[in-house]
Amino acid sequence: MIERPSHIPDYFLELYMSVVKEFSNWRADRFVSHKIPRLSRTKVQKILKTLAFDQNGNPVKPNRILKTGDLIILYKEPPVEPEVNTDFTVVYEDEWYIAVNKPPRLPVHPTAKYLKNTLTHLLALKYGEDMSPTLVHRLDSETSGIVLCAKTRDAERAGKLLFEKREVKKEYKAIVRGIVNPPDGRINLPLSPDPTTIIKARMWCKTEDGLPSLTDYETISRGKKHTFLRLMPKTGRQHQLRVHLDHIGHTIVGDKLYGPDKDIFIDYMQDGLTDDVIRRAGHTRHALHAYKLQLIHPFTEKKLIIEAPMPQDMWDLLDKHL
Repeated sequence: MIERPSHIPDYFLELYMSVVKEFSNWRADRFVSHKIPRLSRTKVQKILKTLAFDQNGNPVKPNRILKTGDLIILYKEPPVEPEVNTDFTVVYEDEWYIAVNKPPRLPVHPTAKYLKNTLTHLLALKYGEDMSPTLVHRLDSETSGIVLCAKTRDAERAGKLLFEKREVKKEYKAIVRGIVNPPDGRINLPLSPDPTTIIKARMWCKTEDGLPSLTDYETISRGKKHTFLRLMPKTGRQHQLRVHLDHIGHTIVGDKLYGPDKDIFIDYMQDGLTDDVIRRAGHTRHALHAYKLQLIHPFTEKKLIIEAPMPQDMWDLLDKHL
């Protein structure tokens, strides 16, 4: 392990860049600019003057000529992470698995904005790095509810196989816009990336070339302008429930990506969760909760049913609209 220079704070992140043959004889500043194109030339020069070292602990100056096999270590102050709700609860645990009830707006794994404010990091803090459970499946940051995690490699493989073979029954609860009619039914529409938008994550149903996607739904209760639904996805496509409901005209309340105003998501990405974004979306996050998992335990071979109570923000939304 390369020793950290004494003047670099312990909390700074380490970025490793190996010099392969095609970059031999490049200047260090040109190499770093190529590897991290979002950095300005001025920023690269500043980093190389104070925060870049080679495998021997020697500073790497901007004009250094690199050779094949060189290693550059850059040290970077971690970004200020947005505040999140870190109060997850354990709803099931045995010697192989742990299931947590993830609060809304908690990312499950690190992203460009989140490193420590994630479920994986919080699990590592609770159980220790060496014993930290690993995710068997994922939920969107804004979706609350059950996330199944594995305590061993064998349990991780077995759990993921169950999801891949669609042997896990998942049930969600959602509050949607409008009165759903018929009250119970099935949405059988293929999903694929939306080619009409600059937003890469957005999916749509308007193609025959998409992946088969199937969602069953049942109405729990109705208000004057909203419906409380139970959702049973039979496939596990990206954003499946949100896209299916939007396609039939019943977008989930609070959904900024598939809401009635297609500019909400862009405004949210630019300005954050402003009062105007919340007003237009109808809620601080999409009102979707993963409340039940059913599966045959791969080690005990017994039927396992895990449930997670719905969070207070959705109860408050029900009181308001239903």
